[in-house]
Amino acid sequence: MGRHVFLFACTFLLFAASAASATGIVERTFYVKNMTVHRLCKTQVVTAVNGSFPGPTIHVQEGDTLIVHVVNQSPYNITIHWHGVFQMLSNWADGPSMVTQCPIQPGRKYTYKFTITKQEGTLWWHAHVSFLRATVYGALIIRPRGGHSYPFPMPYKEVPIVLGEWWNANVVDVERLATATGTSPNLSDAFTINGWPGDLYPCSKHQMYELTVLKGKTYLLRIINAAVNNQLFYKIANHKMTVVAIDSSYTKPYVTDVVVTAPGQTVDVLLTADQPVGSYYMAAKPYATATVNGQLLPFANTTTRGVLVYDGCPSPVTPLMPALPAFNDTPTAHKFYSSLKGSVGARFWDPVPLKVDHKMFVTIGLALAPCPANTSCTGPKLSASMNNESFVEPTSISLLQAFYNNVNGVFTADFPSKPAIEFDYTNNSINSNLPMLFAPKSTKVAKLKFNSVVEIIFQNTNILGPENHPMHLHGFDFFILAQGFGNYNPKTDRKKFNLINPQIRNTVAVPVGGWAVIRFVANNPGVWILHCHLDMHLPVGLATAFMVENGPTPDTTLPPPPADLPRC
Repeated sequence: MGRHVFLFACTFLLFAASAASATGIVERTFYVKNMTVHRLCKTQVVTAVNGSFPGPTIHVQEGDTLIVHVVNQSPYNITIHWHGVFQMLSNWADGPSMVTQCPIQPGRKYTYKFTITKQEGTLWWHAHVSFLRATVYGALIIRPRGGHSYPFPMPYKEVPIVLGEWWNANVVDVERLATATGTSPNLSDAFTINGWPGDLYPCSKHQMYELTVLKGKTYLLRIINAAVNNQLFYKIANHKMTVVAIDSSYTKPYVTDVVVTAPGQTVDVLLTADQPVGSYYMAAKPYATATVNGQLLPFANTTTRGVLVYDGCPSPVTPLMPALPAFNDTPTAHKFYSSLKGSVGARFWDPVPLKVDHKMFVTIGLALAPCPANTSCTGPKLSASMNNESFVEPTSISLLQAFYNNVNGVFTADFPSKPAIEFDYTNNSINSNLPMLFAPKSTKVAKLKFNSVVEIIFQNTNILGPENHPMHLHGFDFFILAQGFGNYNPKTDRKKFNLINPQIRNTVAVPVGGWAVIRFVANNPGVWILHCHLDMHLPVGLATAFMVENGPTPDTTLPPPPADLPRC
């Protein structure tokens, strides 16, 4: 009898353990089509997913396979990028147009299928064609698989806070006009919190996001910067926040009263409702740094507001407003960005690799390009570059298809690992050097050995003017070892490297007029774009791509493309 009980107990425990670690399939269908939205006194037709703005939040567990059928019922080409997802051996599902796939044409469909491995936290999805990212986006929430918990106290509730940007115009036309005239795109008319602009904008008194909280409870706010061209400060009046994760990587808890996010970044914070019962504004406004010839470039200097209301708060009551930083408060932004540390020992933490196989020094910044003939451009056009190369996407076949099928003439594998000319990168005198201002157009990429360790020093330049550039790498997370201002000095700045508990991200905000150093392991075969996550820069050249070779075994080899991969 005892033996039977023992065997039953063992069987039960094995079943329980198996069930606890089980993963599943999450399947969704995205219908991308135009919808009518009322914002800022206007009725506007926008492109959105499943008739909602922002689009639907996807909830998965680590280890799940996500299948999303994208049906393009819009008048525009579309792709969906799963921002921050590793896409291990599923490079075909990454989504950037003309990099891993041709776009899904109107009336066509494509199925994205991938497994989410060794990632927990907040990511998001968005269009990766044109300015459609302004309205085609949503949250992607990855919870621990069964049997695992968060490395912080379980919150009472989890709430996505998606910060966006709104134009009273067709966003595709906004980009087309900028491309045709060679100027910066028209400024947005509002910022939004979960799709709502808030009561500081015209006709928006009742178009404000509201979060009701219970006094004494702790909430996990999953903050996503889905804005197209702006970094944002975010605050809640009279409340502190504790950062516990960034870009789906756990952090050492960091207490702050302000969060700073660059486009593409996510920040998970714990918020305890520990203030007197009342009403408190949450607000976001831009952090703007871009200058040209010493003059601040125009930016969307507006503020979006939502409201945090305690349950039981008498009505009506005027919410308290947080004191937001000035738009150019670089010290506050840098303190936040540089204070974050990785959580050593957290699930999926890996130590920093100390031996570097592939070193790169990459200058990033603005540039100019001649106006094409027979256009409305009066010239020269605004452009951008990395190591004085301005990236051009292919037009007839994607980079991944060309790489996989050994098609010649689509790209060259000679992206420089350092600038052709060394110069005083942050000195304004470079603006009189015409060869430095006009970067040649090319489709140059860099090839990497499988499992090689790559270190990149990003150096902002003063060509035309400095700017804080959010650099996003597809397919990988990276360690941010150090960041600072001025020209990177290898003798002194290398001593500042954090090789113990650096933060881990997929998007780094390179300081204005400064530098940042990242390091990652190229363990994911395929083609992965590295680009500035400002949509005004991707079409004009601030990008390149890494082509990572296959590993030595079948389970480190990129599989063939799916049968329904869109054609150009």
